[in-house]
Amino acid sequence: MPYQNFKKLHAQPKLLILGNVWDAQSAKIAEDAGFKALGSSSHAIANAMGYEDGEKITVDELLFVVERIVKAVKIPVSVDFESGYSDNPDEVAKNVKKFVDLGVVGINLEDGQVENGKRVLGDSDLHKQKIEAIKAETNNIFINARTDTYTTKHASALDESIRRIQLYSKAGADGSFVPLIETEADIKAFLEATTIPLNVFLTPNLPSIEELNKLGVKRVSHGAKVYEWLVTQNTKVFQDFINNPKLPK
Repeated sequence: MPYQNFKKLHAQPKLLILGNVWDAQSAKIAEDAGFKALGSSSHAIANAMGYEDGEKITVDELLFVVERIVKAVKIPVSVDFESGYSDNPDEVAKNVKKFVDLGVVGINLEDGQVENGKRVLGDSDLHKQKIEAIKAETNNIFINARTDTYTTKHASALDESIRRIQLYSKAGADGSFVPLIETEADIKAFLEATTIPLNVFLTPNLPSIEELNKLGVKRVSHGAKVYEWLVTQNTKVFQDFINNPKLPK
């Protein structure tokens, strides 16, 4: 079963390095490079389609892109589903089922939302209800419950992260995602207080992969970082081309 195989990748001794992609071509490149599983980047997909990040894209547009990605590769694909594109748990669950029907094996579901260009921390009980509704609709999906305690600079980020992930775990979440948890002390304390696999976000301040392995982290992702780097390179190529119109070697 694809979902179970994806879940097993979070239980192996060596942590899973997820390849974050935004279209069929980037997915193929990542698979050829050797990644064992892929995750869509909502930020990169939105930008590539002319939207700002933060659920500006429609679910149908996201479904179209994800279907192209899933059909392009043979390895597991997880989808960044932001906060579910709805505050109605049943509607969130029905939309997630559409992704499962395409062959998606996992989702990121976050408890933060972008309001007026700023990320704010959402209601934990509503997030719990969304997880419960998804699991009631389909159990063939790995829910990576993301909490935005650190990204929103919560005054007690570690304690609130633990509280929320314990709640989400009881609701049926398969994994936890805590972007910007970076210190060894915080990661260790978090892992000691929680039971589901931890996904961290790649930053310059994060401990090395070897140290993360020793701590017990099970997954690392990089979001839109590769996409943003490529966009920067493409900008320079186009600027150079205007000044000297010839094909790069």
